[in-house]
Amino acid sequence: MNPEKIPYSLNSKKVADATKEWLHKRGVTVDEIAELVMLLQKKYYPDLTMEECVHNVEKVLSKREVQNAVLTGIQLDILAEQGALISPLQEMIENDESLYGVDEILAFSIVNVYGSIGFTNYGYVDKLKPGVLERLNDKNDEPIHTFLDDIVGAVAASASSRIAHRKQAEREKALGEESVGDGSAPD
Repeated sequence: MNPEKIPYSLNSKKVADATKEWLHKRGVTVDEIAELVMLLQKKYYPDLTMEECVHNVEKVLSKREVQNAVLTGIQLDILAEQGALISPLQEMIENDESLYGVDEILAFSIVNVYGSIGFTNYGYVDKLKPGVLERLNDKNDEPIHTFLDDIVGAVAASASSRIAHRKQAEREKALGEESVGDGSAPD
């Protein structure tokens, strides 16, 4: 007898919780990502606070598309650590091969949610590798973070973009100009 298969039903809270849990397990905190956001936006918004940066990182991490990318990237890094990928993919991810760009493509899926400012911010932090990105990009370290360093940079870039769009909307409102929204993706 074949029992009826229960249809799959996504549990959004479970996905959100797993995203936070796996970032933590891989040694990344929201505060570290917020520090990248501060680095990207402080010049433009001198009154920006760490609390605002943390809030915007959390809002980015609450988006389903972002959660999917985070979980997928972390899973691929873990499989590479376990030597569980097919060759030559195993070696490319294990060594963070410079001509392998799928890690950046996954990061682009995150920044794409928040527009072109996210792309430029991402390119900047990806090249500079400040803060937590320097640690994640360390090839001498035991864990493999081929995907995670790009994902963390993309989350920071997206939170920066979110801030920029909202600050522009606040400026327009303060000047009494008609605003059509905050110019960023809906929350």
